[in-house]
Amino acid sequence: MLRWVRQQLGFDPPHQSDTRTIYIANRFPQHGHYVPQKFADNRIISSKYTVWNFVPKNLFEQFRRVANFYFLIIFLVQLMIDTPTSPITSGLPLFFVITVTAIKQGYEDWLRHKADNEVNGAPVYVVRSGGLVKTRSKNIRVGDIVRVAKDETFPVDLVLLSSDRADGSCHVTTASLDGETNLKTHVAVPETAVLQSVANLDKLVAVIECQQPEADLYRFVGRITISQQTEEVVRPLGPESLLLRGARLKNTKEIFGVAVYTGMETKMALNYKSKSQKRSAVEKSMNSFLIIYLIILLFEAILSTILKYAWQAEEKWDEPWYNGKTEHERNSSKILRFISDFLAFLVLYNFIIPISLYVTVEMQKFLGSFFIGWDLDLYHEETNQRAQVNTSDLNEELGQVEYVFTDKTGTLTENEMQFRECSINGIKYQEVNGKLTPEGFSEDSPDGNRHSLMKEEELFLKAVCLCHTVQINADQTDGADGPWHANGIAAPLEYYASSPDEKALVEAASRVGVVFTGTSGDSMEVKSLGKPERYKLLHVLEFDPNRRRMSVIVESPSGEKLLFTKGAESSILPRSKSGEIDKTRIHVDEFALKGLRTLCVAYRRFTPEDYQEIGKRLHEARTALQQREERLADVFNFIERDLELLGATGVEDKLQEKVQETIEALRLAGIKVWVLTGDKHETAVSVSLSCGHFHRTMNILELVQHKSDSTCAEQLRQLAKRIKEDHVIQHGLVVDGTSLSLALREHEKLFMEVCKSCSAVLCCRMAPLQKAKVVRLLKTSPEKPITLAIGDGANDVSMIQEAHVGIGIMGKEGRQAVRNSDYAIARFKFLSKLLFVHGHFYYIRIATLVQYFFYKNVCFITPQFLYQFFCLFSQQTLYDSVYLTLYNICFTSLPVLVYSLFEQHVHPHVLQSKPVLYRDISKNAHLGFKPFLYWTVLGFFHAFVFFYGSYLLMGEDTSLLGNGQMFGNWTFGTLVFTVMVITVTMKMALETHFWTWINHFVTWGSIVFYFIFSLFYGGIIWPFLHTQDMYFVFVQLLSSGSAWFAIILIVVACLFIDVVKKVLYRHLQPTSTEKAQLTEAGSGINCLDSMCCFSDGETACTSVRRMLERLMGRCSPTRVNRSWSSSDPFYANDRSILTLSTMDSPTC
Repeated sequence: MLRWVRQQLGFDPPHQSDTRTIYIANRFPQHGHYVPQKFADNRIISSKYTVWNFVPKNLFEQFRRVANFYFLIIFLVQLMIDTPTSPITSGLPLFFVITVTAIKQGYEDWLRHKADNEVNGAPVYVVRSGGLVKTRSKNIRVGDIVRVAKDETFPVDLVLLSSDRADGSCHVTTASLDGETNLKTHVAVPETAVLQSVANLDKLVAVIECQQPEADLYRFVGRITISQQTEEVVRPLGPESLLLRGARLKNTKEIFGVAVYTGMETKMALNYKSKSQKRSAVEKSMNSFLIIYLIILLFEAILSTILKYAWQAEEKWDEPWYNGKTEHERNSSKILRFISDFLAFLVLYNFIIPISLYVTVEMQKFLGSFFIGWDLDLYHEETNQRAQVNTSDLNEELGQVEYVFTDKTGTLTENEMQFRECSINGIKYQEVNGKLTPEGFSEDSPDGNRHSLMKEEELFLKAVCLCHTVQINADQTDGADGPWHANGIAAPLEYYASSPDEKALVEAASRVGVVFTGTSGDSMEVKSLGKPERYKLLHVLEFDPNRRRMSVIVESPSGEKLLFTKGAESSILPRSKSGEIDKTRIHVDEFALKGLRTLCVAYRRFTPEDYQEIGKRLHEARTALQQREERLADVFNFIERDLELLGATGVEDKLQEKVQETIEALRLAGIKVWVLTGDKHETAVSVSLSCGHFHRTMNILELVQHKSDSTCAEQLRQLAKRIKEDHVIQHGLVVDGTSLSLALREHEKLFMEVCKSCSAVLCCRMAPLQKAKVVRLLKTSPEKPITLAIGDGANDVSMIQEAHVGIGIMGKEGRQAVRNSDYAIARFKFLSKLLFVHGHFYYIRIATLVQYFFYKNVCFITPQFLYQFFCLFSQQTLYDSVYLTLYNICFTSLPVLVYSLFEQHVHPHVLQSKPVLYRDISKNAHLGFKPFLYWTVLGFFHAFVFFYGSYLLMGEDTSLLGNGQMFGNWTFGTLVFTVMVITVTMKMALETHFWTWINHFVTWGSIVFYFIFSLFYGGIIWPFLHTQDMYFVFVQLLSSGSAWFAIILIVVACLFIDVVKKVLYRHLQPTSTEKAQLTEAGSGINCLDSMCCFSDGETACTSVRRMLERLMGRCSPTRVNRSWSSSDPFYANDRSILTLSTMDSPTC
């Protein structure tokens, strides 16, 4: 029974064999000892909570916070012993904080559940009971036969059974899994490929045996046993038979496949990391500060308890005549009394730990996150998508990023290849209005407006149209003359390719007159300037990374045997014996400098004897059982020689708008950018150069194609030595997936040293979990930098979840990345504003909020501690219990909350145009030990001034009014409390640089509310209160002129030193941010020397006021005319709505 319970809870999973047996259409054997296997259902789960575990799991996460756990202990102590204050003073705020936080986190997880339900509820078609049944994705079981139509996404991992093609093949794109946009061909086994109807598939009796689920996208081992009339046929299954969840069907009307892995066991889901609670650096700092304050609290409580017993050592104070002890008190244990008194002091001083800090931070994060969604600068008009916040807990972390890990395809690029230039016979050409035009000629030139192609040009274009793996949409291949619209106008052909470069080249050739119209059996059809030609495809010499080229051997309409080859210039030019080799090499280098992806094209003519020899060698190599790959490589090298060079092509992988500027801005901000991609080495390097990730002047180091630990380690040592010798030069590092695995196995430290010495790092051929491993490696390094990962496909999910901050791009590769990210944006260029503006503001706001909370609670409780010296440590409170409860909830909560939502210490335009300002807040600069110490010391200083200032001014002469009436304990406490509320509110006003009407309302409104509440509370006898200690106290206090004088004098004394300190520091040691505040006029704001403007007719004191406001970086936005010229590159298109106050005013 216990074992069953443990299995149900997931602690003791049932034993699994190494393989699984799947009966197609769930036709289980009717005889024998068959034990059914249990498989996962097809639900995808990205949420963190369920209905059942929400309460315990959420409570556990919340009570991990020091303050919450502390107040729980205090609440329990108040319930158990007699304490100076009621349990409600701790229990009610704690309940409020826990409830608000739980509602916020529950709402965010509900959004994740909603997104999961959309995926799990998607309609699918399954073959059941001899027909197609429509059901939901989550209902698919292992063994079900699923039908998928063109352009649909596979809902499970399927083994392909058949397609609408006779050979059982289909084409898929796995862009959302591995980032590759090229089409991949998958094939069914011959025995099932012929079963193209539901009726035939329903009769299929077969069993699949395959490995248990694993995360490797490119590995699948299995076999299918098909029961035919008299025998069983066994066929092997490999990766070419497996269709992965998340991939999309292309160029095929429909396919049928059997589900082998479902739900969280699919390869896509196994490449997700388990969702963990991310905690920001600010929250960790808060916990550290809370521990320090807890130590201060314990020190005060222990000191008070010791001093109490030291004082009571004298008999006259131990039992004064007016406070005699009971018999029980005299006989009680001294140890128990000491513990009881210690706990009572602990409760008395417990407000030094700010319980309301967490709820204020939660509200600030939740409400502040809406600004990201509302920011029109982060809205993409073309796709009608705005920025999205999935987790508001990490807002301030956007201001602390040190490393950005980005995907390439779909994140930096648009997933669109465009033909730009080519070189034919030593002459450079460009495409102009659908015509191939030599460089230097315009369309109006005599030779620029030609309607025919030269012989070399035509042969080059035919080579491009024949040497490829491009497919044509099956709907467009009917009819000899190609597809036509109803009105008689030819429709453009829709091409699908295994390489995006090939597709771009074939499309470009079709635009300039040589059109590939499709394949028919073993023939390839081409139209050259409208004239159809049919070439017989004899052999295909497939591309491989070692040769870096591919070739086809065709028979022309005239019967001539031709070899067409294309590939990297390093693999084609050395094998060419004729043609314009030198000129083409120069052109290729020019194309590469422009960031274009280059390919060289060549051909060779065969005599009948040559072709006969080649055919014989190819047949022997392809049928060899031993060393087949090596023998094929030798034959290919024998065939691809003595080439005649035709030319070269330059194709651009279109970058997203402003990618280069964004990467450069990140670099200026001190952020290092790493590109992690599943793409090929050459492609990735080319894009890195074109997007500015790698500079042309940068020394590119490579750690690629290593097969053993020893060679990898040796190369790493050489790279480290080279970097040390060339320390002046900037270095870029290129690593591939296999070399990375070796480097991380035993040489992790050396690898990280090399990486950190490089300005930019590019990792190519990366598996999804490798991306996450790289992020984790850097994240856990000794410096513990803050990391950000950004991507758009399911292959980026692990990386996004591993990084401190994960950002999904709303691209063309599905919504997996967006659903699992913390933030989602439509384009990479939006990252700069997200970090430099929103991240900067969020961090400054919350850093001030956290430290201000500790400051105001030190101000609050220290007078309570000092008061004990004047009351024999009798645990008498200085403040009334209502004031104790409302200080943090009502009197001082709103000004800091509004500040933390609207503060803009520097204008957004300046932050975005000067990325270097981001460095001022990096490495948690505003929440370090020095700022924390400053705020804490300031709090103690102000508390001493409140208490002893009130005592010195009023302590000797206790007469308040002219008639000689005296003031007592509660009047003194109320005076201290009044001075404190005004001072801490004014301190917040001093910290505010950006004033809106809301700031004015809550700042001055809080002070007014305190006075009105105190008059109302003390002016009425409340029947439900046990005592009426505060009756008429506040009214009498305000009736005294000397009390008003004391209030004003103490407030000025507290704040004066703070003002002087700010002025001197800004004048003598200004930071970059403070300098930016003073020079905002140069950024387009029409003010004199600061953001503050003054009208004519200034008084004699105005110049002093101006100097103070300039030095303190203060501004009244109602006096600012923020106008930008349309030519300003940073400001012209800004549509930020972060500014809530009126901006229109007369110019200065």
